[in-house]
Amino acid sequence: MVACVTEREPFSIQVKVRTYELDPNGHVNQAVYHQYGEVARTELAVTAGVTEGLIKQGIGLVMLESHVRFRRELLFGDEATVSCVTRFEEDKKVFWMDNVITKLDGTVSAELESTIGLMDLEKRKLVPAPMERIRDAGVDLDLLRGS
Repeated sequence: MVACVTEREPFSIQVKVRTYELDPNGHVNQAVYHQYGEVARTELAVTAGVTEGLIKQGIGLVMLESHVRFRRELLFGDEATVSCVTRFEEDKKVFWMDNVITKLDGTVSAELESTIGLMDLEKRKLVPAPMERIRDAGVDLDLLRGS
C-alpha cells in the first residue's frame, strides 16, 4: 500500500484486492472494506503526527462507530484508492474520519464514516475537545481535513 498526499486532494492510500479478501460471491468481503478504511485512517494519523503527538500526552484514538455504504463491488485484482478526511465539530467529544474507496476508473465502490474519540489511556475515558487536543499535540490539521 502506498500513501499519497497532495495539496488539492485528501490523503489516500492504494490497495489491490487479494484472493483471501474475497467472500463466496467472488467479491471483497464486507469486513475488508472496514480494514481498508482502518489502514487509511491509521496512515493518515501517523503521517499527520497524531499518533506520536497524542501518545506523549497519554491519549489514544479510539473507534466508537463505523458505517459503510456499498456502491459497487470490488473483485480480485481490482486496484482502488482509499481516501481519508477528518471532520470536527465544535463542542463535541467526538470527530469523524471519512473514507471513500474508488476504483481506478473513478467508480466509487464504498463510503465509510467512522466516529472517533480521544481516550485518556490511564483513565480509559474520552477526553473533551479533541480538535484542540490534536492541535496542541502539534498535528497538521490541514492534512487531517484534506485541505
